[in-house]
Amino acid sequence: MTRERILALAGSAILKSLFLTIRLRLDDRCGISRGTFVGPCLITFWHNRILGITLAAHRRYPKRTRHGITVLTSPSKDGEILARLVGAFGMGAVRGSSSRRGSQALRELVRLVRSGGDIAITPDGPRGPRYSLGPGVILLAQATGAAIIPAHAKFSRCLRMKTWDGFIIPLPFSTISVTIGEPITIPRVLDEPSFERSRKNLEDILKNAAD
Repeated sequence: MTRERILALAGSAILKSLFLTIRLRLDDRCGISRGTFVGPCLITFWHNRILGITLAAHRRYPKRTRHGITVLTSPSKDGEILARLVGAFGMGAVRGSSSRRGSQALRELVRLVRSGGDIAITPDGPRGPRYSLGPGVILLAQATGAAIIPAHAKFSRCLRMKTWDGFIIPLPFSTISVTIGEPITIPRVLDEPSFERSRKNLEDILKNAAD
């Protein structure tokens, strides 16, 4: 058994125990948790909010009526651990980043979206800069026609790690408030200034919700 697998198994067991103590407040403005949102989507949130969004997906994602969530993770060893962790909560993973396996990962994501699946993307991952939105999610929205769903999580009590993103770990018996925003549609054809406006608009939406 590899080190990454051992860490992922231990981490998933700890997270499942922690999540049992957490209270979730969900403000779903697009209707995905209620089953009223139609079509695949690109759920987009900052890297340091992964645990909050994972909790919300674990509890409220309508698995019976949708086609599942796939998470884009880096091809690094840390990405392997994250892929295994989200797998423990019923989510798939595609490995890739802007510097490694980027084009192959994009093709895999396009295929998944066209088959009806939802994608979870942290646009400032895997190494930052923090709260800087890369172009990948906009490109994927253009290629597939899927709506971007901005999501955010706030933590009543938490630990912030001394990592590039200030990764957030909720404390036991705390509350996580998750907001799922209105869907954003990106035109399939954009000139360079329009592309940058779309990228900056999404970045600002996510930044304005961050603390």
